[in-house]
Amino acid sequence: MKLEHIIQDLKNKVYHPIYLLSGEEEFFIDKISDYIEEHVLDEAEKEFNQTVLYGLETSVPELIAAAKRFPMMASYQVIIVKEAQSLHKLPELIEYAKSPQKTTILVLNHKHKKADGRSEFVKLMKKQGVYFESKPLYDNEVPAWINQQLKSKGFEITPKACQLMVENVGVELSKINNELEKLTLTLGLPKTIDEHDIERNIGISKDYNVFELTKALGKRDILRANKIVNHFGKNPKDHPLPATLPMLYSFFSKVLLYHTLKSTDKRTVASTLGINPYFAGDYAVAARSYSVKKIARIMSALRKADLQSKGVGIADVSQDDLYKELIFDILH
Repeated sequence: MKLEHIIQDLKNKVYHPIYLLSGEEEFFIDKISDYIEEHVLDEAEKEFNQTVLYGLETSVPELIAAAKRFPMMASYQVIIVKEAQSLHKLPELIEYAKSPQKTTILVLNHKHKKADGRSEFVKLMKKQGVYFESKPLYDNEVPAWINQQLKSKGFEITPKACQLMVENVGVELSKINNELEKLTLTLGLPKTIDEHDIERNIGISKDYNVFELTKALGKRDILRANKIVNHFGKNPKDHPLPATLPMLYSFFSKVLLYHTLKSTDKRTVASTLGINPYFAGDYAVAARSYSVKKIARIMSALRKADLQSKGVGIADVSQDDLYKELIFDILH
């Protein structure tokens, strides 16, 4: 089942005996599980009818015994198993799943990986239970997700501010959501969030960040690029080289892909490169600045910097010097 269908059923008080929430993206699993934990029972009912268990501390027989109990002065009891991937012999729930207690809502939070689809239990859940596979978003899907989250709260965000957040917070949805929660609470009234709001409220510099670095490199703005990496080198904890390198690799990979395009209208560029159309012009500029041969040399420089940042073939070199050498190799 899809996330929105499950949430809508829950809002309509359509409950199922077993929910198997499985996959790598924790955020969506938590969204369903937290909704059940917070909304199915009222506060008085929760005292006797809501139980939270942990996979490492629970056996399947104990879980089945708990699930077979009847609720006290309530229509349902809720049992939530966190870290269900650690539950020993999870497939042995098959017999209970064939004939579950209809007054029990059992929620299995199987995080970090998919439940084994070869097991009879998972096959049965896919057929007659609620099986939800929580897949990570692709990097290029995250900005749209941020927009959607903010829109649901009455806010909007500029493409530049959105990109700034992704580049600096990363693509882990739980982290992004926490930052969005803090940001909207701080701002209060709905508005269009720009890069100044991000800088003031999330602690990300709108001038010294990877997004601005790639933009300066794309334009071959030597002065601006060196100014940014000088800042990075002096603040290694805030801008570690191993975190910057994947962003640079992604940028130049897209510039290389741009060279292969037959059509360079914004819509085609955005679709092929997986970017917001707002940034299509940046890649056009970068493609004019860097030939395919030069990009191949840049990729080699990035791989070399990656090895050096890990101490391979080099010793006692500061991150500041590594940054400067890398940017020189890219620009010249």
